[in-house]
Amino acid sequence: MLTKLCTKLKGMLGALKRDERGVSALEYVILAVIVVAAVAAGGGILRNVITSAFEQTGKTISNCIDNVSTCGDGSGSTTPPPAG
Repeated sequence: MLTKLCTKLKGMLGALKRDERGVSALEYVILAVIVVAAVAAGGGILRNVITSAFEQTGKTISNCIDNVSTCGDGSGSTTPPPAG
C-alpha cells in the first residue's frame, strides 16, 4: 500500500515538474512588477525635474519683472523693436 502511494506521488511530482504552463504566467507577473517599479521610480524623478524647471522659470520671470533692465535683449529698453 505504501509502495503504491509512493509510486503515485512520484508520478504526480514528475508530471508537475514537467508542466510549464504556470511558468510563463509567473514570468509575466515578474515582468509586470519590474515595469511598475520602474515607472514608479521614474515618475518620482520626472516629477522632481519638472518641478525644478517650473521653479527656475518662475524665479526667472520674477527677477525679470523686478529688474526690467535685465530682461529682453539686454538693452534695457522696454519698448518693442520696430516691425519689419
